[in-house]
Amino acid sequence: MNIFQDFTDRINAVVRSIAGDDASGLDLGRAIVEPPRDPSHGDLASNAAMVLSKPLDLKPRDLATRIAVALARDPDVATAEVAGPGFVNVRLAPAYLHKALASVLAADVGYGRSDIGGGRGVNVEYVSANPTGPMHVGHCRGAVFGDALANLLAFAGYDVTREYYINDAGAQVDVLARSAYLRYQEALGEDIGTIPEGLYPGDYLIPVGEALAREHGPILLAMPESEWLPLVRDTAVAMMMAMIREDLSALAIEHEVFFSERSLTAGEPSAVAAVIAWLREKGYIYEGRLPPPKGQLPEDWEDREQTLFRATAFGDDVDRPLIKSDGSYTYFASDIAYHYEKYRRGFRTLIDVMGADHGGYIRRMQAAVEAISEGGAELDVKIVQLVRLFRDGEPVKMSKRSGEFVTLRDVVDEVGVDPIRFMMVFRKNDAPLDFDFRKVTEQSRENPVFYVQYAYARACSIFRQAEAELPDLDISPEALRAARLDRLLDPGETTLIRRLLEYPRAIEAAATAHEPHRVAFYVHDVASELHAHWNRGKELPQLRFINAGDSESTLARLALVHATKLVLSSGLAILGVSAPEEMR
Repeated sequence: MNIFQDFTDRINAVVRSIAGDDASGLDLGRAIVEPPRDPSHGDLASNAAMVLSKPLDLKPRDLATRIAVALARDPDVATAEVAGPGFVNVRLAPAYLHKALASVLAADVGYGRSDIGGGRGVNVEYVSANPTGPMHVGHCRGAVFGDALANLLAFAGYDVTREYYINDAGAQVDVLARSAYLRYQEALGEDIGTIPEGLYPGDYLIPVGEALAREHGPILLAMPESEWLPLVRDTAVAMMMAMIREDLSALAIEHEVFFSERSLTAGEPSAVAAVIAWLREKGYIYEGRLPPPKGQLPEDWEDREQTLFRATAFGDDVDRPLIKSDGSYTYFASDIAYHYEKYRRGFRTLIDVMGADHGGYIRRMQAAVEAISEGGAELDVKIVQLVRLFRDGEPVKMSKRSGEFVTLRDVVDEVGVDPIRFMMVFRKNDAPLDFDFRKVTEQSRENPVFYVQYAYARACSIFRQAEAELPDLDISPEALRAARLDRLLDPGETTLIRRLLEYPRAIEAAATAHEPHRVAFYVHDVASELHAHWNRGKELPQLRFINAGDSESTLARLALVHATKLVLSSGLAILGVSAPEEMR
């Protein structure tokens, strides 16, 4: 049961009754029901009177009063009051809370699932790190964010495809190949000296050189670069991608699709050439000159006639070049072709998870998607800000070029998967994040992942205690569903019930906004409510979850704990974090 949708429907019914013949013209979708900002104001708050008063030719407070009077007659409502300029605040009857909790128990592991996605396809492209080395901790946040978002959307009823775009074309993979070739020479016994500036010096390329030596022997040494480069490049990219897949697997991340950038320029005509030709037919491409950028001119700026995409026709601030002076395609041209390929595969909702340095890319890519889909597809670009890594209070510097960087596997091996996955989404994606090795592993309330997992483990321990102290009490799921939930009247119990009843709305809001951090915040709030009520039981024995002298009360409280377990387990699963039954 989604209590917010339930009361949205009830309030809409009241408004339609008030409107009478005018009801057909009302935009009821503007009216929302949500938790009030101040819990003391009740359980639900609605803006219906404020957004619907004008078409009904009523003052907002007058309409709110009529809505509140009608709701007050509802047996599931304890009170309905008008507040401020026209909000309607509703306090639910205890019996309704108990009925709603019973629906949670009945739904079991399906509680919170939504059908708002309607089975529509969504493509979530995330990570997409250049295949030039192992993944470092800087990639980690985007990887976890994208995977949690994909889980969230699937839970909300979307048909999700997880995709990785392999940047296996362009200068950076040629640099990788030349770096691997040095390691190949080294594997054959040559002294390669210091790795030249501009190449990748990391030891992770030593196995690539050894593999090349085993496969080819010394034959590559006699070839000109134009012949050995593609051979070395293919091997290096394949081995780097195998390493990246292993790194992602260590974080429990798997993609269904790995799409090669190089495939876009293969064939005749290539996918890039084809989409450029199509855009030209539509009038979205022309030959022209760009004005010089404001401020100091970049070194690579050229005042020349070039092939331009009319990005300004779709909201961008400048038209964008598609072909370089040497005749090769720009990265933007390949990206247009890649997104057209997604659209051609049937996706109408595209989500790209990008690093902090891609903020300037958003408007041009949204313009491109609007053009290639003729308004039929939507692109949401989620920018993931930097992770600042600390060890022993000192920042850890990373440099992929120098080879002195902290790999993702280093972090996984040191702190484990759960702290990484939880902490990487326990902050909004577009805000910088500090990751402290000590804090994410300490067992304290200040460590959010421990705090939430401990709540689940504590709930499990309550059931183990019940089995030990009351061996004759039936605490099976069937018995819990039949419990006398009307015994749950303490404010701590009803507060926890209210929090659990927010879960379906939290899921739908997070999925609609593409913000998985909301789920992390929510499960942390649930954990806080459980811990708070458990602590009250230490001071007030009559509030403890297990009361040997009152089996009805015990069973009702165990039902509440079971519902809490269901929600915590479900939310943690969306985040890709385990729900341990014990914590030592």
